[in-house]
Amino acid sequence: SDVENVVDAAKAVAIPSDQEILHVLPQTYTVDDQEGIRDPIGMSGVRLETSVHIVTGSVCAAQNIVKCIERCDLHVGDIVLEQLASSCVLTDDEKDLGVCMIDIGGGTTDIALFANGAIQHTGVIPIAGSQVTNDIAVAMRIPNRFAEQLKLLHASLLPLTEEESVAFDMGDGQTKMLSRNLLVDVVRARYEELFGMVKSAIRRSGFESLVVSGIVLTGGASKIEGAAALAESIFQMPVRIGMPQRVKGVNEILSNPIFATSVGLVLHAYYMQCRDDKESALLRGARGVLQRMTKWFAHNF
Repeated sequence: SDVENVVDAAKAVAIPSDQEILHVLPQTYTVDDQEGIRDPIGMSGVRLETSVHIVTGSVCAAQNIVKCIERCDLHVGDIVLEQLASSCVLTDDEKDLGVCMIDIGGGTTDIALFANGAIQHTGVIPIAGSQVTNDIAVAMRIPNRFAEQLKLLHASLLPLTEEESVAFDMGDGQTKMLSRNLLVDVVRARYEELFGMVKSAIRRSGFESLVVSGIVLTGGASKIEGAAALAESIFQMPVRIGMPQRVKGVNEILSNPIFATSVGLVLHAYYMQCRDDKESALLRGARGVLQRMTKWFAHNF
């Protein structure tokens, strides 16, 4: 169709040889002089234009990911930007009004700004859950595996009003008394830095004014106690923890933001399969019509 052709034409952009285009995401369309059209299908006009958000990725990084998956005897059907997959935690109203999704994972924090129903900006910050764990390990002088357990069991972003200590099992029957106040101070400092960097990234993007409905936090590291409250104090706008949506059942998954990206990947595969099935049905229908026309001409002429 004309819409698909104009989107494909947007791929003709100069990019470095070590990069490849992962996504071409339409934002708005223009039919002749009418701008700001979300879906031009069914409209009449002479000239069709589109504004797109192009996502590129490292060719080598993509190849390494594919090889890693294939070594597990699995087949890679597609490569999807993590922010797109995790956006399953957003509602359609939030995407229309304007929202910033912050996916705090293990190695990176991914940012995606949506407005007018389309993605407007994406970014990545190299601070996430693993850096918090490392901070705890250094401050508490304990191995990383114990620091991770301590973070999951006792970390918080809410300030403590009095001195608290926690008894932590170090293995081999050894129990160590650790200061929870120090734990909270270390973790809170890292999250304050992270949210400050995200705020600066949003400001630099030029789309800060579009974030009308607020911030949505998701990812495993967003589960920490007090994350939404701390984010609200820094961003000065409403903040909520985003859970996977658009699916039913398996409540332990739907109530946990750590599975946002996984659920989003499943939904992406489902939508792609539905699109392929629809295109195959249209192709079969067109082929059937062509065969009937051929038989009719052969019979009559």
